[in-house]
Amino acid sequence: MPADEQRSVLVIDDDERFADTLAQALNRPGWNARVATSVDAALAAASAAVPDAAIVDLRIAADDGLRLLQPLREAGPAMRIIVLTGYASIATAVKAIKLGADDYLAKPVTATAVAAALNRGARIAVDDQYSTAMSPRRLEWEHIQRVLFEHDGNISATARTLKMHRRTLQRKLAKRPAQD
Repeated sequence: MPADEQRSVLVIDDDERFADTLAQALNRPGWNARVATSVDAALAAASAAVPDAAIVDLRIAADDGLRLLQPLREAGPAMRIIVLTGYASIATAVKAIKLGADDYLAKPVTATAVAAALNRGARIAVDDQYSTAMSPRRLEWEHIQRVLFEHDGNISATARTLKMHRRTLQRKLAKRPAQD
């Protein structure tokens, strides 16, 4: 592709301000960015003009952004797909990669980091990204996130499964993830 030709990227996020800001920032380094703020709008935009890349939020309003991965991958097999989330965990990262994402970034994220991920060539290897041993606190955090994801964010059901008091679970979730 010639250096002066712009590549297209579809930013899919229900937070309009974030999506617009990211799209404006990406327009500078040679990307032609469009925004979709719902799953239906994203599918319509991708079918109207298949983008070279897509940035998909994990949670789009009450919908699951991961359900967009397969239709996007079918629309453009060479499309670079990046999943963004404010609720990063190993479980969701593995699921996103298995469903066809090329990269997985945790919010808050800078436009520079997103641009770097867009320009990376190969898909990330989840095993390489998490190959170092995790601390017990981080393992607990990841386990809680996986169980919470399995229960669709239901705190009470997650607490029952973990045999933990609901308030204790809420306190643990209010804290930031433990660093390795």
